[in-house]
Amino acid sequence: MPIVNLSQVLTFAAEKGVSDIHFQVGSPPLLRHHGELFPIKHPPLSEEDMVTIGQTLAKYSDAEKFKKEVLDYDGSFALANVARFRVNVFRQNSRFAAVLRLIPFKPRSFQELNLPKVLERIAALKHGLILVTGATGMGKSTTLAAIINSINQKRRAHIITIEDPIEYLFEKNLSVISQREIGPDTDSFASALRAAMRQDPDVLMVGELRDHQTIDTCLKAAETGHLVMASIHTPDVMRTLNRLLSYFPFDEQAAVRQRLAENLVAICSQQLLPNLDKNTMIPACEIMLVNKTIEMCIKNPDKTNEILGNIAKNRDLGMQTFDQHLIDLVKARKISMDDAMLAAEQADQLEREMTIEE
Repeated sequence: MPIVNLSQVLTFAAEKGVSDIHFQVGSPPLLRHHGELFPIKHPPLSEEDMVTIGQTLAKYSDAEKFKKEVLDYDGSFALANVARFRVNVFRQNSRFAAVLRLIPFKPRSFQELNLPKVLERIAALKHGLILVTGATGMGKSTTLAAIINSINQKRRAHIITIEDPIEYLFEKNLSVISQREIGPDTDSFASALRAAMRQDPDVLMVGELRDHQTIDTCLKAAETGHLVMASIHTPDVMRTLNRLLSYFPFDEQAAVRQRLAENLVAICSQQLLPNLDKNTMIPACEIMLVNKTIEMCIKNPDKTNEILGNIAKNRDLGMQTFDQHLIDLVKARKISMDDAMLAAEQADQLEREMTIEE
């Protein structure tokens, strides 16, 4: 596939608002649109096509060197005046394949993304740890970008992002933004975080919490009065807390609970659902804000299972469970009842509550 055709495919994908593009030998390019993969009208890709595509995306000038050196490649690719893409080139069955995630040039606002208004309050916090969680492809990076964009518009601060790879590019507004990429700019999340503490930061954004050391350093940064944001691949609040604790040895977990209780300020867990017209995706969010009651539940393992009940009781503070938000979205005619039932934590109870309220 010549580069001009690759550009045409990526431009077409951006125009159609797809989330991902798949390239694989023996198949035409596939576009993920509203959660499903569709082939485009294009001849099946040959092995030679995939070498050319992979070589272009991985920025290798020499095809033979590319074939010899690359087993997996993570990076980004920009198409001028179209979009940026997060890129993964890999081998499968000894052949190259690639998957690209589309990243718009400009981050969108909370309103444009249909995110709950409480995210505006969360973005206004000056210190503590904010976690945005969800499965792969559920919009975590987009939500973090919206939070950074909000801070950039309202606060004179130094924001440092540590990403693998850099996704959204931020333009200077009120804030100064330093964006660092694992590989070209720094060795690891943990080393970049340690260095960031000497770079006069106000806000730190860590693309992903992957290990004990990174989590520990994020907590230290929050403990010293910084606002720290990060994503983690967990589907909801309770499993996020359990995952964080699991990174630490059992004999350290009591101390980690104490640190989390004192420094965690919010968790936003999200999943994307098709809207009623099936022409875009809507986030359903579970949101926990740490108040005194939830702080006590995090500290005490015997009370941790009470957290979800406390979230449900505190809607007036901006908290909500997934099922509560799903009911709101159905009532607002933003998603269908069928999609809400599929996504619900307790589908039977959600159906009963909808029936009672009707």
